[in-house]
Amino acid sequence: MLSQFSKNIADSVQAEIAMAAKKEANGDVAASFRHLETAHVLGQESTWWHVKAHILMFGWAFRQKDVKECLGQVFRIIGAATKTAIGLVPAGNTGGSNISPFKTLPIKAEIQHAILKAKGQV
Repeated sequence: MLSQFSKNIADSVQAEIAMAAKKEANGDVAASFRHLETAHVLGQESTWWHVKAHILMFGWAFRQKDVKECLGQVFRIIGAATKTAIGLVPAGNTGGSNISPFKTLPIKAEIQHAILKAKGQV
């Protein structure tokens, strides 16, 4: 069963996932991954969306034949599935293998607003 946060953040995460697919279809793979990163930041407090973002990042890496990113995403899928529910996620982390999975990063204001709105805090 999805948490209230998971349900509330769904539209924002799905919009980023849709943009990622559109960008990749148009050949802009870098922009595609950036949208997956945004989807990750938006949904990383939800086990469902956190795992889904990493699975989609793995798929992206596989299609790009990026072995390093694929391996990094396998590690992150396991972490997201086992650590999210107990709150062990570094806020703002974009989820790619180019960033330590333990590093906290600043969150853009518009993303933070969507997160707070989904939590019912604004």
